[in-house]
Amino acid sequence: MAGIGQSKDILGTNNSDQREKIVNLLTVAYWMEIETVMNYIQASTNLDGVRAEEIAESLRGDVQEELAHAQRFAQRIKDLYGTVPGSAEFSAEQRFLQPPQKSTDVVSVIKGVMEAEKGALEQYNKIIEACEGVDWVTQDMVVAILEDEQNHYRTFESFLKEYED
Repeated sequence: MAGIGQSKDILGTNNSDQREKIVNLLTVAYWMEIETVMNYIQASTNLDGVRAEEIAESLRGDVQEELAHAQRFAQRIKDLYGTVPGSAEFSAEQRFLQPPQKSTDVVSVIKGVMEAEKGALEQYNKIIEACEGVDWVTQDMVVAILEDEQNHYRTFESFLKEYED
């Protein structure tokens, strides 16, 4: 029986290049989730108006789920011999989720959330593909997170329909 050093397992020495690629993809996902948490907190706090309350409430609930995703990505980075980065390595990317000029501009927030979720879906599919045949644990974890993100996207898609009708 082969030891972990020479196995097909992602922790095997013969898979170090693939493992590094997966860690890099997980690190991008980690930062996406951290940035999403920051933006969902600001959006759920800054929105004003009667119609905004349902959106703000949904975002407040999503903050905990997105934070849990970031924590899962961080743990998996560590499990794959990577190092979870500190704040000095953070670079903001979500220009589309910045506070709108009018605090009652719910539509721009909804569209920003959908853009963030779309980006997450694309990134998670990249991770799933990179894991194929070599890292079933990460792949399974990301498939489960992908389901959450698809649900978030669909929720905000339905909110947008209400505003466009």
